[in-house]
Amino acid sequence: MTNKLAFPAKEPVLAKIADSDSLFPVHRIFCVGRNYHAHATEMGVTVDKSTQEPFYFLKDSSTYVASGSSIEYPPQTANYHYEMEFVVAIGKAGFNVNEDQAESLIFGYACGLDMTRRDLQLKARETGRPWDLGKDFEESSILAPIVPIAKTGVLTEGKIELAVNGEIKQSSDLNLLIWNVREIIAHLSKFYHLQPGDLIYTGTPDGVGPVIKGDHITGSISNIGKIDLKISI
Repeated sequence: MTNKLAFPAKEPVLAKIADSDSLFPVHRIFCVGRNYHAHATEMGVTVDKSTQEPFYFLKDSSTYVASGSSIEYPPQTANYHYEMEFVVAIGKAGFNVNEDQAESLIFGYACGLDMTRRDLQLKARETGRPWDLGKDFEESSILAPIVPIAKTGVLTEGKIELAVNGEIKQSSDLNLLIWNVREIIAHLSKFYHLQPGDLIYTGTPDGVGPVIKGDHITGSISNIGKIDLKISI
């Protein structure tokens, strides 16, 4: 007897690749928390790399939204924040890799937005609960087309910037990441078997803040490209 699905299986989540007809099947979305000192400070915490390790939260692949989209203001929040991020796309499997091997796992890079229900995140933080309601919700992982590393080479620096309605809100450099990409991949691979299709949002600079209905978010990272998002009225 052949088993039948009780309902249709989830469709694969397919992200765009710059200047290509091919698509990138999204497997998992990992996000690095507090990976710029200035952002950690504005969130009321300090990070000491000599005594602390990176930490992560995950978002479901269904939260993916392509750059250029218009999305709804999310439910159950009154403090909806943008977070501009440098995203690393994994194209090769790896487990417990060292830093020298880490770059061989990279498929490419992209601009990303980690949209956040800040009030729900902070409420969870204050009560010692997981951040899921504040982070892992529909239409919260915005991604521009992925640029293959073959076109960019390994990136360790470059301006990362975000504007709301044309006004610059975030401006920093990738060389200010507390844990760089090689360190993040090597560390994360101690805990997970990284797979092709994994995305790593590497953290946001300082300057995060709220948006409201009708706002237009734009961002860019040197040598990678731009990202664009509108919040529906």
